[in-house]
Amino acid sequence: MKSYRKELHFHLPRRRGLVNITEEVRQAVRESGVTEGMVLVNAMNITASVFINDDESGLHQDYEKWLEGLAPEKPYSQYRHNGYEDNADAHLKRTIMGRETVVAITDGKLDFGTWEQIFYFEFDGKREKRVLIKIIGE
Repeated sequence: MKSYRKELHFHLPRRRGLVNITEEVRQAVRESGVTEGMVLVNAMNITASVFINDDESGLHQDYEKWLEGLAPEKPYSQYRHNGYEDNADAHLKRTIMGRETVVAITDGKLDFGTWEQIFYFEFDGKREKRVLIKIIGE
């Protein structure tokens, strides 16, 4: 069995942002040499998410509106966590959107369903963040 590890690094200029990382994950699969296996992709920060869905701008706007309705950024005083930082909403948004995703690798390619893409979603940007790509298989 082979094992391969790679990190992606992000420094988004705004507090929130969505990045399609599908091509970076595909490149890591090619680099790994794994043709049958699994790839784990996870956010290595507690205020960011990795998930799979459609790459459609209206849907991306819907995420923002929906998440802001569930865990609004302001007022900061509504959260107990915000005694030190103003990012309690980012922690909650990450919990809703999830930490990681796993994709099968078949014949050396990501084995996706129709329209599936991998996204990094930042909820508390303006600083260095990273994503782990871990590939195992034959």
